[in-house]
Amino acid sequence: MNKVIRIGTRDSELALWQAKTVQNALEKLGHKSKLVPVKSTGDLNLDQPLYEMGITGIFTKTLDVAMIKGEIDIAVHSMKDVPTRLPKGIVEAAVLKRAAPQDILIHKNLDFLEGKGSIATGSLRRKAQWLNRYPQHKVFDLRGNVNTRLKKLENNNWDGAIFAAAGLKRINLTPENHIKLNWMIPAPAQGAMLVVAMENDKFSLEALQMLNHRKSEIAVHIEREFLQTLEGGCTAPIGALVKVTQELIYFKGALFSLDGKQNFEVEKTGQISEIEGFGKKCAEEVLKNGGEKLMREIKKELE
Repeated sequence: MNKVIRIGTRDSELALWQAKTVQNALEKLGHKSKLVPVKSTGDLNLDQPLYEMGITGIFTKTLDVAMIKGEIDIAVHSMKDVPTRLPKGIVEAAVLKRAAPQDILIHKNLDFLEGKGSIATGSLRRKAQWLNRYPQHKVFDLRGNVNTRLKKLENNNWDGAIFAAAGLKRINLTPENHIKLNWMIPAPAQGAMLVVAMENDKFSLEALQMLNHRKSEIAVHIEREFLQTLEGGCTAPIGALVKVTQELIYFKGALFSLDGKQNFEVEKTGQISEIEGFGKKCAEEVLKNGGEKLMREIKKELE
């Protein structure tokens, strides 16, 4: 119990809140820890859309390097930002209990939903689903941490912007002028926090095992398996959501074209005993029904 666990985190308000949540949970179990904040490439470059920067791992690479170099022991991430394949030597140590996975729209006035309008988001998934529902609208790129994006919305003449409900709630920034987008399929693992560690660090792995929430872990692993099977390393507008009960899994996932005009959805229910390969099977159904051709088109468009 003498080891001080060094917790690596991005230095945004939300990331620090997440890291402190893990720190408090570890200290309740009797472990000593300290926070080690760093800036990621994704936080430093706010001028380029994420898909142009090679989005895979853009918010996690800096912490991965720090961990491999021995500068930190564990790292806390928003799980939706974590690549489906972790670097060699780094493993998942705990998935914390998931918060609400939904997206919300922060708006200035909802009248624009009936006609022309503009919204902002840096997410290809949110953009594609919005245009699928509101093809008459314009979508502008919006980058930065939660606080930066809220400020940009305030300072621009957009009608609204899309955010993850969990991120705003965690740092008490959810404004009254918002609506839940229950029709929008969230990003795989949205609302979940992941803690990673080195696979040979038995002390940290054992300490973090106590923080793992099994139902959340099952849900996000199925969603991420769906993502990994569809993507094959390419960024694409993909949504997935799993609900887990005592005995059943409810899955909904979709792949959209970049302009939102095409989409391939899948909904499946399975037994909790059938989780092995469940996300992969759902993805294969999408690929077979036209998704494979669409993925090729998306890769070409993003080249």
